[in-house]
Amino acid sequence: MKRLGSVLAWGGISALGAAAFGVLALSRGETVNAAWLLTAALCTYAVGYRFYSRFLATRVFGLDDRRATPAERFNNGRDYVPTDKWVLYGHHFAAIAGAGPLVGPVLAAQFGYLPGTLWLVIGVVVGGAVQDFVILFCSLRRDGKSLGQMAKEEVNPAAGATAMLAVLFIMIILLAVLALIVVNALKASPWGLFTIVCTIPIALLMGWWMKRWRPGKVGEASAMGAVLLAGALVAGGWVAGQPHVAPLFTHSATALTWMMVAYGFIASVLPVWMLLCPRDYLSTFLKITTIVVLAVAILVILPPLRMPALTPFASLGEGPVFAGKLFPFAFITIACGAISGFHSLVASGTTPKMIAREADARLIGYGGMLMESFVGVMAMIAACTLDPGVYFAMNTTPAALAQASQVLGQAGFVVTPDFMRELAARMGETTLLARSGGAPSLAVGMAQIFAGASSALGGKTLDALWYHFAIMFEALFILTTIDTGTRVGRFMLQEIVGHVWPRFGETSWYPSVIASSALVVAGWGYFLYQGVVDPLGGINSLWPLFGISNQLLAAVALCVGTTILIKMGRARYAWVTAAPLAWLVTITMTAGWQKVFSTDPRLGFLAHAASLAGSTSPDAARLIFNDRLNTFVALLFMSVVTILIVTSLREWWLVLSRRKMAVVHEAPYVATGYVVGN
Repeated sequence: MKRLGSVLAWGGISALGAAAFGVLALSRGETVNAAWLLTAALCTYAVGYRFYSRFLATRVFGLDDRRATPAERFNNGRDYVPTDKWVLYGHHFAAIAGAGPLVGPVLAAQFGYLPGTLWLVIGVVVGGAVQDFVILFCSLRRDGKSLGQMAKEEVNPAAGATAMLAVLFIMIILLAVLALIVVNALKASPWGLFTIVCTIPIALLMGWWMKRWRPGKVGEASAMGAVLLAGALVAGGWVAGQPHVAPLFTHSATALTWMMVAYGFIASVLPVWMLLCPRDYLSTFLKITTIVVLAVAILVILPPLRMPALTPFASLGEGPVFAGKLFPFAFITIACGAISGFHSLVASGTTPKMIAREADARLIGYGGMLMESFVGVMAMIAACTLDPGVYFAMNTTPAALAQASQVLGQAGFVVTPDFMRELAARMGETTLLARSGGAPSLAVGMAQIFAGASSALGGKTLDALWYHFAIMFEALFILTTIDTGTRVGRFMLQEIVGHVWPRFGETSWYPSVIASSALVVAGWGYFLYQGVVDPLGGINSLWPLFGISNQLLAAVALCVGTTILIKMGRARYAWVTAAPLAWLVTITMTAGWQKVFSTDPRLGFLAHAASLAGSTSPDAARLIFNDRLNTFVALLFMSVVTILIVTSLREWWLVLSRRKMAVVHEAPYVATGYVVGN
């Protein structure tokens, strides 16, 4: 009877999800309610976690709670620390959920709501969550080794060493970009800066509470942290309104850059239980609570999706937000939330060193990625509930808007200047025009949904309050990736230098910890500073490459995962990683080729550089240099990944044809000292 009830329940969930997808896909011309999009996502996540992640955990990976994890075997109180699974879930989610799931879907909304939604929901179940889970499992069985080290040991030493250097470089660039987004969001924003600064002492208090004062009392520390965080949010609004206090938390982008560098160094050096883990766990309260409340608000007010399922730019490839057709650029623009290579660095960085039991990897690896996809879906809804004219006015430069005015007018995507001025006044801003990057339009969408819900429940709309809360929420979302990313970069640098100087590779040796942390923050801090003081150069010039490099990282991770599965004697299950790998390589290599060699100056780096030849603009030389640098970096990353893919294919063929003995580099089995089942 119980089995029958389970079958009926899951059959009902599956049918509801299928019906929601049907409404989204088949509706043309009529208004679609955002609740259908939300329903399709939640039902797919539930079925994927219940069945597919269980299949991966039991049949493919064979997770074993009787096996001691690296956190238990190497417990040193700094990096290797057995951690409660819910606290670690909070840390892992906070580390992987940066700018991508918030900004990527908003930008990709120029193609319509349907392509991005399908990629977010289906891509995460069969691709992104699988990548995170498999790399976490592989690192867990290898003493918490990094992705680059596993590539070197399992695939090929030469290709692995090349991949390690490429991955470290991508990591530094990625951290600089994330930090730049935070700096731009917090400059001249006393409310946001005050609240985020408060999370540091709150996190330290929580860390000492759970580790020293009240060991194991996670619930007490969580309740205390939640209350203090809520107080900090309220106090931030008061601080922003005080003329004598607000200047203390109002700083320029340059000053915030040095603050970011100092914070990244401190978070990397301190023991993981003291600041990094509790702060990420704390910020997860705000992140997940906000997203859940946003979902409830959508169900309360049932907002319509004003953006059509497909816009003209899906096929034209001349979108005003960014150039390129739906294939392949929708799948590059939306990385985090569907599949992201950055996650593999976290899954082989801090997280495997803190898992207390192997079975926890299912919730943390697969479940954490599903939650990030849910964030991406909420961002897509927030963007697509905006009037399309407002969306394009906010995310497009005046020049690009004028160039696309005919197509926008034919589609009915127009808005008057008076309406935009009124909207800006409601949000407490002077202007919302040309606020590109996705973050401001996401904040407007969230603010309108929250304001509609509060009004429906009998309260005030409070548009400006919700808008600035959303801006602060986005900054906090991104900042938690910086601290973990710096620590992961430190691990990677220690591993690389450790091949030449073994003592430097010891993650617990403090001279190595300090030196490697300083080098990593100096690397991304330099590019961050250049991006702040020189808007035409520095990291800004490399922005188009981040989506491509991020997905190329995911291809590296899936190559390593497939190789390890084949060597473990589980080649019959290798399709779980090989299938998303094939799709990812196809879209990423296509996008990379178009970005380099397209004859359209709006799309191709070389074509844009050629169009500037002979220009009298004082910035022409710098822009040409940036285009050539973009070309070099794109081709470098594509070449490294191609080498690794070819090397991996050869390794698979040798092992499967029995021309080479399958040797895996797993750590020896050690029985856990914990009571199994607790």
